[in-house]
Amino acid sequence: MNMEATFRLAFGLLLFILLVVRAVSAAGVRRAGERFLPNGAAIEREGRATFAVRFVAFFVLIGILAAYGLNPPWMRALLIPLPPWLRWAGFVLGLAGIALLAWTQVLLGHRWSAQLQLREKHTLVTTGAYARVRHPLYTAMLAFAIGFALLTAHWLFVLFLASMLVFLPLRIPKEEAMMIEEFGDEYRQYMQRTGALLPKL
Repeated sequence: MNMEATFRLAFGLLLFILLVVRAVSAAGVRRAGERFLPNGAAIEREGRATFAVRFVAFFVLIGILAAYGLNPPWMRALLIPLPPWLRWAGFVLGLAGIALLAWTQVLLGHRWSAQLQLREKHTLVTTGAYARVRHPLYTAMLAFAIGFALLTAHWLFVLFLASMLVFLPLRIPKEEAMMIEEFGDEYRQYMQRTGALLPKL
């Protein structure tokens, strides 16, 4: 087996673990009787245009993953010549990101949602990964997006990372406005002692 095939297997392993984590979280939300898909208020809160772009981007990502799995010649032409040690560092970072994602979703439990919506009788989580960082789930997403880009050494995954860097600064203020509307001063005080994506120094 050549080195490129080994990296592709490593990527497949990370993707499988990520999908398992997401599936377990989604199943927990459904078992609790909570809504998984967005309601009208969530779409309005995010903005219809932004929601539409995110919806299309999901299918673009599926297409990228399918193309990477099939590995046609044009995909191989988009490889970036990175040293093996950097690509393995990407694998480790991807694992760390997925581990943080799993931890945050355990902390959130049925309160987790991929949409800008809160659950009935929603409570504010400020322990564990949320003790120092307000959005550890987004930190995790950035970590595995960087990890995927390094591990695959592929321009399409660099594009995926770039889209994340555009999406998060647009998403976070909207999410925090929703939390302030729901929790008021409790969330404002929480913001003062925490960082958005990294612990506050």
